[in-house]
Amino acid sequence: MRRDVYQAIADPNRKATLGLLADQQLSLTSATKNFDVSRPAISGHIRILAECGRVVIHRRGRERYCEARLVKLNEVSNWIEHCRRVWTERLDILEDYLRELQAKEKKHGRKK
Repeated sequence: MRRDVYQAIADPNRKATLGLLADQQLSLTSATKNFDVSRPAISGHIRILAECGRVVIHRRGRERYCEARLVKLNEVSNWIEHCRRVWTERLDILEDYLRELQAKEKKHGRKK
């Protein structure tokens, strides 16, 4: 199954994991201690993040260390910015239309 960035951030535990790894590399054991879910559950979330290309896992001896790849979240940022522009434009058009209606009502002496 091909995973994408939206699957990476769809789960609150995965978003929290990315936030935790944003400033530091952590071993899987250390990362697990920050959550109230089991180690296998966090391992599963980290595996999904790795499949999405948002986390890289390095082996050092017997321990696995996780490192976030936040640059790849630009895809989400770009999508959000696009949506923001579209909705700002639509709301501006609606605002202009409502002003026109109010001006017509004032001109014709109707008040609501």
